[in-house]
Amino acid sequence: MGDSKRRPLAGRRSVLLGMAGLASAALAACSTDGGSDAPSAGPAPGSAGPATPPPSIAELSKEEEAAALAVRNHGQQAGGVDAGGGETTGGVDAGRGAPASNAVSAPPGREQILAEFSALRPKEWGLHVTGVVDNSPGRHVALTFDACGGPGGAGCDHKLLATLRSLKVPATLFVNSRWLAANPSLAADLAAEPLFELANHGTRHLPLSVSGRAAYGITGTASVADAYDELTGNQAVLHSLTGTWPRFFRPGTAYYDDVAAAMTRRLGMLPVNFSINGDGGATFPPATVAAEVGKVKAGDIVISHFNRPASGTAEGYARVLPRLLDGGTTFAQLGQVLPA
Repeated sequence: MGDSKRRPLAGRRSVLLGMAGLASAALAACSTDGGSDAPSAGPAPGSAGPATPPPSIAELSKEEEAAALAVRNHGQQAGGVDAGGGETTGGVDAGRGAPASNAVSAPPGREQILAEFSALRPKEWGLHVTGVVDNSPGRHVALTFDACGGPGGAGCDHKLLATLRSLKVPATLFVNSRWLAANPSLAADLAAEPLFELANHGTRHLPLSVSGRAAYGITGTASVADAYDELTGNQAVLHSLTGTWPRFFRPGTAYYDDVAAAMTRRLGMLPVNFSINGDGGATFPPATVAAEVGKVKAGDIVISHFNRPASGTAEGYARVLPRLLDGGTTFAQLGQVLPA
């Protein structure tokens, strides 16, 4: 990337560095997982919970929301983000999918969301509940990679990213606030790179629940207010970094209830999961990663991780991607294949 790509982000990087310090203080006290979403053993039972409510981050979210609104208003005055949320990024190899606009309008506020959702009771809990998108109607395959943060989960698989770059394969990167707080400079570089699209992976990497459900032993958000914080806290951090409102969300563990999924949509994000589990929560060996990703077909959304450099993910992708490309498989970011 040339200097022309980096200079416009200098101010945003400073904002992120400041907000990362604020976020890291609140996040340090939170209970965490090992940094991956989808264990190789398969889905946890849907009956987990209720569980102890997680610590509140209400004040943090209010500060972040105020900062995000200030950034948005400044951008509108300066012409950086129009009233309709329209801001586009640069192109990528047309044969493999070029990024589209990923901007959306500012979300409804906390009080409005609480008024609309607090009386609702969830009926579904899992990876694939009503309202969650698992694949696309297009002909491209969408590769998505999560970065979860937390102990053991704040690294970056540079070998994997190098493979994507060398093959010009675009991807959507779901990043959590914990990972952003640990990697502010790297996050700014990734935000400036047209091959990659950043998406929201939550504030504390929690299952998204309105009643304290748990998945894989991780306590979910305990209420509509907690779910709102989980959704909007990181949304504000990402907005301050990129200047746009991310369009896509995936929670920690990838578990939702149906009310939380509806809240996600109401807040201007599309709740996304997957049709192919590429690396089993960064636990698969390279041969298994290659075999699972090698099953893709048109419209699939693949989940893997880019925060575990010691895993078999990078080697598995290095083995399988050239074969898929030679066979005619095309790839695109979620912003290319899912409707606005």
